[in-house]
Amino acid sequence: MNYLNMQNESILPVAKELNQLLADYHIYYQKLRNFHWNIVGKNFFELHGKFEEMYGDARTKIDEIAERILTLQYHPISRYSRYLKISNISEESPFQTDSDMIDILLTDHKILLVQMTCIIKKAEQAEDEGTIDLIGGYIASLEKTSWMLNAWSKKTVEQLKEDIVLS
Repeated sequence: MNYLNMQNESILPVAKELNQLLADYHIYYQKLRNFHWNIVGKNFFELHGKFEEMYGDARTKIDEIAERILTLQYHPISRYSRYLKISNISEESPFQTDSDMIDILLTDHKILLVQMTCIIKKAEQAEDEGTIDLIGGYIASLEKTSWMLNAWSKKTVEQLKEDIVLS
């Protein structure tokens, strides 16, 4: 039974890209756990808590992505060996400085945002509003987290662009 108002052949590319995002998010999630467990130094309390918040969010998104794939009537990839093989995000050593951890996560965010944009394009072609809505929210959330991590990495004397304020 097809309970969706969509054609299976137009949804397949969306499901494939969602599975790619699922793989990326699994590796990203484990990297956040790695950083949460292994952060040391003066920023321990701040980043230990932030990484825990971030991996909690990633865990929720992993479940929602898998459930969206199921809603589209496809199977989500569910083997870690497959995630490692296809993910655009790589594992990291636990031996990183706090600044390096933030830089690595910001790079991962770029990768995730590229994949999410790809999903939006495929979903638009398939007229899949449910996926567009889901991923659109993820984009806004990840952009906000990226802004915050980027702000954390700045020196206190650095400023944002002043063009709008000065005009």
